[in-house]
This record gives sequence, C-alpha cells and structure tokens, in this order.
Amino acid sequence: MIKTLLWRFAVPTFAAIALAAWIAAPHVESMLTDWFSTDIALRAQLVMSSIEDPLADLVDKHSPARLKQFLSKVTADERLLGVLVCRSDGKPIFQTEGIPAQVSCALAEGEKPAKAQVLRTPTGSVHVAEFDVTTASGPPFRTLIVHDLSFVDRRQIKARDYLIAFAVVSAFVLVLLSVAAAWLLLRGWAAALIGDIRGRRFLDDSKSHSSSLPILSQVRQVMREIEQDQRLEIEYRENWTPQALRHVVQEQLGSPDVLVVSNREPYVHNRGVDGQPVVQVPASGMVTALEPVIRACAGVWVAHGSGSADHDVVDARDHVRVPPAEPAYTLRRVWLSAEEEEGYYYGFSNEGLWPLCHLAYVRPVFREQDWLQYCAVNRRFAEAASSESRSERPVVFVQDYHFSLLPAMLREKVPNATIALFWHIPWPNAETFGVCPWREDLLHGLLAADILGFHTRYHCQNFLATVDRYVEGQVDTELMTVSVQGHVCQVAAYPISIAWPPRGLEDVSPAHACRRDVMRRFGIGENVHLLVGVERWDFTKGIVERFLALERFLEQQPRWRRRVTLLQVAAPTRSRLPVYQRLQTETHEAARRINERFGDGEWTPIVLIPEHQEPPQVFELYRAADVCLVNSLHDGMNLVAKEFIAARDDEDGALILSTFAGASRELVEALLVNPYDIVGTSDAILAALEMPREERRKRMKLMRRTVKENNVYRWAGRILTDAARVRQRDELRAAARARSDAAPRPRKFTRIA
Repeated sequence: MIKTLLWRFAVPTFAAIALAAWIAAPHVESMLTDWFSTDIALRAQLVMSSIEDPLADLVDKHSPARLKQFLSKVTADERLLGVLVCRSDGKPIFQTEGIPAQVSCALAEGEKPAKAQVLRTPTGSVHVAEFDVTTASGPPFRTLIVHDLSFVDRRQIKARDYLIAFAVVSAFVLVLLSVAAAWLLLRGWAAALIGDIRGRRFLDDSKSHSSSLPILSQVRQVMREIEQDQRLEIEYRENWTPQALRHVVQEQLGSPDVLVVSNREPYVHNRGVDGQPVVQVPASGMVTALEPVIRACAGVWVAHGSGSADHDVVDARDHVRVPPAEPAYTLRRVWLSAEEEEGYYYGFSNEGLWPLCHLAYVRPVFREQDWLQYCAVNRRFAEAASSESRSERPVVFVQDYHFSLLPAMLREKVPNATIALFWHIPWPNAETFGVCPWREDLLHGLLAADILGFHTRYHCQNFLATVDRYVEGQVDTELMTVSVQGHVCQVAAYPISIAWPPRGLEDVSPAHACRRDVMRRFGIGENVHLLVGVERWDFTKGIVERFLALERFLEQQPRWRRRVTLLQVAAPTRSRLPVYQRLQTETHEAARRINERFGDGEWTPIVLIPEHQEPPQVFELYRAADVCLVNSLHDGMNLVAKEFIAARDDEDGALILSTFAGASRELVEALLVNPYDIVGTSDAILAALEMPREERRKRMKLMRRTVKENNVYRWAGRILTDAARVRQRDELRAAARARSDAAPRPRKFTRIA
C-alpha cells in the first residue's frame, strides 16, 4: 500500500512543486533585481549629494588633475565602478577608470536624463544613475554614476538554488507526512471495514468516527449493494425465491415484457348460487407452477376465458387484474365459441394429443375438423399474444400441448420475440408420435421456439429422435439443438416444481389439528390410518389401479381392516368426453364394490370426493394423511407428490410414488412403485404404514430439501436464464451482421481479353 501511495501521490506532488518552482524562478529574479536596483539608486543619490558641490567647483575651474584626484577617492568603493562627467552636448569632460565601454556620454543625451538604467555588460550588470549639475559661472553638465550589479546576479543564482533546494526538501517532507497520514487514515478505515465484514452483515455507521463517515458511508453503501447482489445470486443459485426470479428478469433479461400463454387460466370466475361472480383456482399442476412465476415477473397471462362469469369482470380489452385480493399481473382472456372449444380442446388436444403422449393405452382419435379448429385457435392466441407485447423483443412463455403451432405463428408476427415452450406432458417415442397425421406440422411449429422444454432428459431424447425421423434439419444430440432453415431450437430438460413455501399453506392449521378436523368431517375413526389421493379425474392418474391395490392390501392383510381408509379427491375434468365418462363410472363402481366387500356400518375403506377442492382444503388433507399415494400410469411430473412434501412441515408422512411420474427422478426417497403392478403397490402400502417414525422423518427431510431447492422459481429461472443467453447471442449475431454489412467490399475487376 505504501508503494502504491508513493507512486500515486509522491510523483505527482514532486512534479507539481517542481513546475511551481520553475515558473516562480524568473519572478523571484526580477523581484531581486528591482530590490537591489532601488537600493543602488538610493546609494547613487547619496553619493551625488556628497560630491555635487566640490565636483561643480572643480569642473568650473577646469582643473583636470584635481578632478581626477577627487573622483579617484570617490570611486574607492568596490561597488562604485566609476563616475562619468559629460557636457550638455554629449562630450565627455572626465571619466574615471573602470567605466565599461557600454557606458558613454551618449546615454546622457537628451533634454531630460533617465533617472537610472541597468545595462548588461560582459562582466555583469551595471547600474547607471544620471544627475544634472549646475555651476556658479560655467555651463551645466551631467554626471553618470556607475555601480557594479554583478553581485546581484550572483545572489539571484544563490536565491534560485535555495528556492529549488527548498522546494525539493519541502516536497520530500510534504510527501512523507502526507503518505504517513494517508497510510494511517486508510489503515484505520480498513480496520473499521474489516471489523464490519467480520462482525456484521449489515454495516453500521453509528460506531464510526465522524471524520471517517463521509468515506466509510460511501464504501459501506457499495458493500451493501454488493452484498445484496450476492445474496440474490445465492438465492437464485441455491434457494430460489420470487426476488431471485425478479433479479434474473431485471439483470439478465433486461426487464422485458413477459407473456405467458396457456389454455387454462389461473383464476376462473363462475356464477355462484346468488348469480354473483365467484373466483376459483383450477386444479392444475401447470397453474400451480406458473402462477407464482407470473406474479414474480408482473407480466401478462393470455388464457382461454372458460368461466361462466368471466365476461362479467373483464374490461373493454378483455383484461382483468389478478389475484383478486392482491392484483399483481394482468390476465388477458381469449374467447372461444362452442365449436372451437369442441374441436381444439376436447377434440384434437385431449382426444388426440393427450392419449398419444401418455402410455395409458387409450387410443388417440384424430379428426380433420378438430385439426382445423386447433390451427384456428392457435392463430387466435398468437394474435392475442402479439397484441399484448409492448416491445419488439418480448419474452413469450408458451405452455403445453394445446399450442404446438403457436411458436411458428407468433414468430411471423413478432420476429424478434424470444419464445420458450414448455411441454407439460410426456413426449412419446418416434414410432408412437408417427401415428399423428399432422406430425410434421406440429414439429415445425414447436421448432420455431428458441427453447423447448420437457420434464426429463428421456422426453428430450424422444423428441430429438422424433425430429430426426420426420423433419429435414440438423439434430445435435450432444448440444441438444435442432437447426431448421437457419433457426436453432434448444431442447432441454426443466423439471417443473411448486412454489416454496406453497401459497396459502400459512393459513392451514398444524398437522394434528388438520387430522382431527378431516377425520371428523368425513366420519373416519380417530385410530384409522389415512391414505390420501388428490388427482384430476383422468385415466392417466391410476385412480382405479389405486383402488385395486387397496383391495389387494385388505385381502392379504386382514389385520389392517377397519384400521385404514383411502380418502380420494377426484376433481372432474373433460367430463363431456366418452373416455372420461367411462372412467368416472368405472371409478364409482370400483369404490362401491370394495366398500361393500370390506366395509361395515362404522368403517368405509374408500371415501370418494368427486369434486374440486380449494388449495387450503387440499393442504389440510395432506397434513392429515399418514400416506399419500401418487401411482400415475404415466405423468410428465405430477406436482401432487411435491405439494404433499411441502405441506408436511412436521416432517412426517410417507409417499408412494409411481416410477412413471417425472417426480420419481427427484424424489428417490419415496416408495417407488410400478402402478400396473397391483401386488407391488399393495406391498408398498404395507411398508408405508409400518415404516418407523425415524425412517419416515429421514425420508421426508431429504425430500423436503429437494423440493425446496428445486422449486418452481428455479424451474422458471433456468428457462429465463437460457432465454437471456439466447437473446444475448442474437444480439451478438446482429452486431456481427451489421459490421459485415458496413465493411467496405473489395472492388471487382473485369478481365479484358
């Protein structure tokens, strides 16, 4: 630090003082000359006053010998070089020896003499003082008294040397004192800052000396900002939060406008019994995952307005601010006719793509009219999303299989948009997907996105294999990219999750109170072990298989009869489709048969709740349960498993999880089962019920840590970070093209034969 101070302070100080001395030296010399000239002029005046009368008498008597003798005595002073006596016409009367050649009577010519002059001679400077003298009888004459000023030159040189020496010494002393003072001051400030860093995270100015506050306050402010940035960096690297997600949007994406496009809306307004709009949150894993994301980004969510009172609450632009209690973002509703909804949603999406992508052995149905409606609705949503964009480069986050064509359509309207599409369901192998008559159209639509996300790497590999078979393009399985007509689509795995902690969980009672209330509400005995399943009523969820596994368990373990009950929530969905109607009938029949076989008037093995439950009610069931069953036949992720884990802050409860759910890749501490293996699932129920408390806690703690670290903000943050990287690369390519276009092109010469 001393060396740095010397280089940064000493050298400039020396240079400044040297420059000041160099500039001051001529002024000092001039000042000394003036001082000594004034003194010599006074001396000449005194000499002239003492010799004026005798000199006039001798000149008047024309006595050269006596004049010489007299003036020789006068010039005995070493500084008085001589005296020159001149006539008024400029002719000399007498001059003493030692008069320089440059001094003559010519200097005395003129009506009025110059009082004093300084002349430069080879031997040094001389001072010439002129005086007019009158005589009693003769003509007046002029006397020049010449003094030696060479001593002034010598003194000026000494003065300059002293000035330079003084400047050097002063600079040296000043530098030493300043460096010492600065070093001590900086050492004190550094000690204060080191103490702050070691002893406190939040720096306090109140304990600092008042003299250091101006500097330390600024340094501490910068440190606070750095600490805050580092904390956010840690948050979105290790423990993602909404604030960390906002940090990604602001710092890496440059705060663009963010749009989410999905079929299902996060809030539905339906008319209640009194005809007034009632808000509901749909039972959807996608909504559960994305609703916190759009809150954090404060963007616009474009979705199908399907509620019976949705029209009643929107403005002229079909906007409504949500959530109702604390508006944080805008919901833009798109209206569909009954015919469009029938073909696009119920037809192509859920009778075609849904069974095609899920290995639940339900035959997909493809109709041309459904396909045309699917194309038209995708076009409608592309227009809505483009109209909501406030810039030329929005970030558009498209959700799920309902909008396979939307990236390509949106690209036509907003060419510079950054488009990410997340596929929330599994992607089948190439042979299975080849069943779709419009497979190439779907693939080209998806590949127009910049980022295409799936839950697992296995789904990504299936997609790349499908593209390799049906699309003419370049597939890079190592980089996970697809290049089609110059556009690059990045394919990546982004395991979706939930918010941590889930919104609304803070309003739910502790586990023991939830258990008491749930048991009382559904008429279940206090000593009964509670199994819980919470699903949408879909053939991929394995609800009937779950009932069959419970039936097998009660057959093989009669001691557990009257001691265990399965509470199954099945939220109706797509009930107008025949396959879902058959599923509901089959579920009711299986539950009735098992209850009649094993139940009695006081105990029921299966309690079926065939209606939607609000999030607080679902969390209450999770906290009341001993075991949660998630035995999906095929699932992209299944967030029920993660919601159950998040709800169990008592670190109790067991999770039975299907290996065909994407969540099984992360929650390896769960009891993993093959849902088609009824016997294996039955054995897992027994293992969960008999698992020691300590083992349950260890498993639950590990799973809770996994869900907390890999929450929905990390999921969204990874996608948005990759989107930021795509945008930055596009900017670099655009800059390179601009430089290439601006560069001078070499002249072309035509060869003349």
